[in-house]
Order: sequence, then C-alpha cells, then structure tokens
Amino acid sequence: MQQHYKFSLWLSIAFLATAGMQQAQAADLYSPEPASSYQDPPAFNWTGAYVGAHGGIGFTGTPNPFADRNGVALGGQVGYNMQMGPGIVGAEIEGSYLGDTEHKVSGGKLKEKWRGAIKAKAGLSFDQTLVYGTAGYAMTSYKKCGGVQNDVGFKGGYLLGAGVEQAFAGGLSAKIEYNYITTPDVRTNTAFGSSEKDINSHVIKAGVNMRF
Repeated sequence: MQQHYKFSLWLSIAFLATAGMQQAQAADLYSPEPASSYQDPPAFNWTGAYVGAHGGIGFTGTPNPFADRNGVALGGQVGYNMQMGPGIVGAEIEGSYLGDTEHKVSGGKLKEKWRGAIKAKAGLSFDQTLVYGTAGYAMTSYKKCGGVQNDVGFKGGYLLGAGVEQAFAGGLSAKIEYNYITTPDVRTNTAFGSSEKDINSHVIKAGVNMRF
C-alpha cells in the first residue's frame, strides 16, 4: 500500500512538471514580437556636384530692372556643394552671354557681351530649400559703341549676390539669383580723349541644376 502511494505521488509530480514545461513553451511560442521603433526618413542632403543652365535679364538702371539699356543673360554653371548640419558651403563656375547691356561712359557707350565668374557660396538649408549668398571674381567683355573708339575686351571685377534654390526629386533643382557686378577703372577712348570709369551691372536670373 505504501509503495502504491509513493508511486502515485511521483506520478503526480512528474505530470505537474511536464504540464508546467508545456505551458512555458507555449507562452514562448505565442509571445508577441516587440513593436519596431519608428524611424524618421533621412533628411535631404545638398552635398554633391551639379551642372545647370540659367537665363535672365541684365540691367544698369535701379531700382527698375526693366528700364532702358537692358540685355539678356543666358548661360550655364557647374559647381559643388558640401553640407555640414544645416549649413552649406560651395563653389561655382559660370559663363554667360550678356546680350548688349549698355553702359554710358564719357563721350559714348559700352556694351557687355560675355561674362565668366568664379564664385564661393555659403547658406542655410531648410530641408529641400536652400537660401544662400555668393561672392567671387568676374571677367566681363565690353564692346565699343556710341562714340567709343576702343573695344575694351575682358576686364576683371567683383561679384556679390544672393539666391534661393528649391530641390525636387530625381536630382533636379530650380533657383532664382541676383548678382551685382562692379568692374573698376574701365578705360575708354573717344574723340574727346580718354577716361576711366567703374562699370556697375545687375543681373536677375532663374536657373535649373541637375545634382549628382
């Protein structure tokens, strides 16, 4: 009788232990997976090279850019941006056909024909929008007209500007930019003698860039 009681006791213990193990395994099998944490999409990055084209208007009168002595501005640009946090620094080379923007000088007139510029750029990005300033060195070609006897050719000067650029999908972006260019000590010869004058120009242009 005692042996039968011990056997029943050990059988009950073994049954309880087996049932506990099965419940633990079932709990592990059906335990829900931890919810994956949400991750924000990566911020837009302006770093990289780009190439593009621009078109606009060159003028000498202010504040009205559509007064007389206007000329078109058509050209292209290539550059590189580097982003550090929200800040952007970069460099750009551009060339433009200027379409005879006129400047009055002593005894005659000069017309702008071509311009090349090397520019540094710095600004702040707001995701896909970039607000920036630019400064650099410009070479402008002047053609004689209206009493001036000498073609000045290319003369060096300085460029300051600012712009806004908006990026889109596929590497494309669009910009609006203003440039002020001053070319010091431009010498002209007329029937009344020679003179020197600082030539100041303004350009408002829109452009597109393709980033790589």
